[in-house]
Amino acid sequence: MGESTDIVLKKPLDKMTAKELRELCINNIPQITGASGMDKETLVAAVKGALGFSTDKDNKSPSPYKEQIWALKRQVRTLRQEKNAISTEQRQERNRLRRKINHLKKRTRRLAAAT
Repeated sequence: MGESTDIVLKKPLDKMTAKELRELCINNIPQITGASGMDKETLVAAVKGALGFSTDKDNKSPSPYKEQIWALKRQVRTLRQEKNAISTEQRQERNRLRRKINHLKKRTRRLAAAT
């Protein structure tokens, strides 16, 4: 499982296409054999098994995207500090930071709901 920690997923496994899942298996997860002949559901189950994610929906295991969510939340905290440090006269900059914070918060929610 030490090798799987290097894999960063750009989107949830269920949202990836079969082609993207095959490329992920072939390029990053060598222990999965026969990926080119698998359908999407089988690929998702194989990747989750190889990466150590629970495939049981009833089992409430921690999110596989936990590290990515934490990184986004740290980024939100620093942006909030920047926003609070800016004076109210610089409305455009405050609004830009506010929109960026909202976008990052939406991404964390999507990642958390993806499991």
